[in-house]
Amino acid sequence: MDHLLARINAPSYRPARMSTLEEFAERWKAEILTKQKPSAARSAQSHLQCYIIPHLGKIRLDQLSVENQQTFVTLISTGISRKTVVNVLGTLSSMLSTAKDWGYTCEGVSLRKLALPERNITAEGRYFTVEEARNIIAAAKEPWRTMFMLLAMTGLRAGEALGLQWGDVNFERQQIHVRRTAWNGRTQTPKSKQSEAVLPIPGPLVTVLKAYREQWKENASGFLFVTKNNRPPSSNKVVEYRLWPILDKLKIPRCGLHAFRHTVASMLVDSGAPVTVAQAQLRHSDTKTTLGYTHLLGDSQRQAMEKVASILAPNGPKLKPDNQWIQ
Repeated sequence: MDHLLARINAPSYRPARMSTLEEFAERWKAEILTKQKPSAARSAQSHLQCYIIPHLGKIRLDQLSVENQQTFVTLISTGISRKTVVNVLGTLSSMLSTAKDWGYTCEGVSLRKLALPERNITAEGRYFTVEEARNIIAAAKEPWRTMFMLLAMTGLRAGEALGLQWGDVNFERQQIHVRRTAWNGRTQTPKSKQSEAVLPIPGPLVTVLKAYREQWKENASGFLFVTKNNRPPSSNKVVEYRLWPILDKLKIPRCGLHAFRHTVASMLVDSGAPVTVAQAQLRHSDTKTTLGYTHLLGDSQRQAMEKVASILAPNGPKLKPDNQWIQ
């Protein structure tokens, strides 16, 4: 009792505010979620509607202990990936952090205190071989041929390519300035501060973009790629109606535009560039993420191991300048 009275009698004491999570969620959506990017807001709305409100909505914020959080994790872990669980907890954590800032009594979310599902054993991220990328570009019609080449030669995210305006392209300096991204026909800021950057344009791509500019249909905002409504197309529509028919024709397994990004990272590392160069081009926050984008192309692994063997066994086969081995 002395401990409780000491807290209440302290000059800094303020009465705790009470609310159920469902009640607070409505305020949070109106005050906070409306100010986030449309893509982020849509994900958070989905997390609230599908998981958080059905399972935790009637619980008071001050009762949402680590034990209740663990029960929630256990309930939603069936049928969804660990990554989805972490993303849902991220939305819950953001909401509870706001509640604490606003004077509500509640406990935040700490992943280290929760037993999360094991990491999923997933297939390797999709990427295109050099031959596949060439065939896809050759089979595409404009403006998608230029778009696919842009993705394959820069490693831009699909939304970043769709959000490009001619004012972002500097032909003289051979640079592209990533200033925005397009999502469902609407523009928003890039994924992160690090994503907003100036990237080099390779010479062949400069030629392609200049030729495309000559036949480009003008729109008021100067977007490189637009629909009939002069708005950037949805990346999902580009995949479904432009990329997949080409993949089906070439008998390449279906995947998304992100495969081009994996291809760029792989080609950079395969060409001998340090991983840090690929990291800078893809604008990842750390090299671990970039390493997840790299895949071995051609015989690079065999050639590398042959070089290792030649060091350990100097009397064995020798490597010629053209990377061919002789006895």
